[in-house]
Amino acid sequence: MTATLPPEARDRLYAACANAISEAGDARESLFLARLALLLFEQVGDEARCRQALADALDALPLPSLSSSPETTT
Repeated sequence: MTATLPPEARDRLYAACANAISEAGDARESLFLARLALLLFEQVGDEARCRQALADALDALPLPSLSSSPETTT
């Protein structure tokens, strides 16, 4: 059974995650996210559920907007 977070907890965790990504910096963002995912996968302890979460995260993944760098104009 999958536990769901209340909306308020989800919002707090989203903000904490965004702050941690910013703290990691652009150069280490991907490494941080992969490490976070691995630590959370270990907490879940079910490879099939983790693989499904990966697939769900990729499904209809939008293009970056808020966190994207502005384009340079020449």
